[in-house]
Amino acid sequence: MRQRLDYLKESPSQTAGPYVHIGLAPGAAGFDIYRNELGQDIAGTEAKGERIRIEGVVIDGGGSPVKDVLLEAWQANADGIYAHPEHPGEVENGFCGWGRVITDFETGEWAFDTVKPGPVMGRNGQMMAPHINLWIVARGINIGLHTRLYFSDEAEANANDPIINLIEWTDRRETLIAIRQAGSSSYRFDIRLQGDDETVFFDI
Repeated sequence: MRQRLDYLKESPSQTAGPYVHIGLAPGAAGFDIYRNELGQDIAGTEAKGERIRIEGVVIDGGGSPVKDVLLEAWQANADGIYAHPEHPGEVENGFCGWGRVITDFETGEWAFDTVKPGPVMGRNGQMMAPHINLWIVARGINIGLHTRLYFSDEAEANANDPIINLIEWTDRRETLIAIRQAGSSSYRFDIRLQGDDETVFFDI
């Protein structure tokens, strides 16, 4: 006997919050569950290259910081090599190239320390400018958002990057540029979810 299912209605979409921190970054949420949490050490102690810090905030459409965001970062090392079996070349001992951070519950600020990646050879044989891939989830975001972070002091490489040049509106390309702070090794990269200065997100 065939059961009728036409009376069932679609359930609401589920989002990442409000318990995303407990499951993915419990230590930051005050839960001592794991001896070593994944994603806290991106580069390792033996990675060569310039040590840098990335700082920012995720801003909603009303201009307010979002305070329950989780970000994951994936990058190559200083030689432009990913720690992945399908990527040619070797990386330093301890370099995983992947990290996970959450925003501060009070301020919405986030930050991570790593090494500045080198240019990466793309699948089509074109050289890509140094960049860090970011994935963002938060309460109210049904599907994780993908974007990239490029560096303000790599202007020539950025101008020739094949991904940046896919963006038709040149003023929108600036939303992918992390700004180096004067006299330091820190970069500022604020992510805007909506509005006139909305960060460019990629359909992956």
